[in-house]
Amino acid sequence: MMNVATPWMRTVARWLIAREAAAGYPPEAKAQAAFRVCEKLRHYLSTFAGVAGFRSLLSRALILAKAEVSWLSAVEVKADGSLAELGSLATQHDRDEAEKGGVVLLAQLLGLLVTFIGVALTLRLVQDVWPDVPSDLMDPGKEKKQ
Repeated sequence: MMNVATPWMRTVARWLIAREAAAGYPPEAKAQAAFRVCEKLRHYLSTFAGVAGFRSLLSRALILAKAEVSWLSAVEVKADGSLAELGSLATQHDRDEAEKGGVVLLAQLLGLLVTFIGVALTLRLVQDVWPDVPSDLMDPGKEKKQ
């Protein structure tokens, strides 16, 4: 199965999840940070790709992520492109396993975006949704230089 989640995509996914986890939610809601990231991307991308387009992209990302994180097999993409069960399932796992599931899913989603629209547009999209993303994080070559 193709893996489009590069180390750089995983780094970006970790930052997005950490950003959402630190956004003033109560501690018990931190496990649902990946769900909130997906929701923000869904609202933004559905404007351009339509609900069906985003749903297809997220469904493919979920299939790829399930190969690496088994508990994601209980997660489904609903007709509107939102995720069913991700938030509640994440709270049933220890913090590291919950974070891994979110990182892998988001990294796959970002990787698919890069495949279809390119690095520049994917970076622009992330910066449109999260304007405070550090500029050095948005350099895909940085991972290779370190």
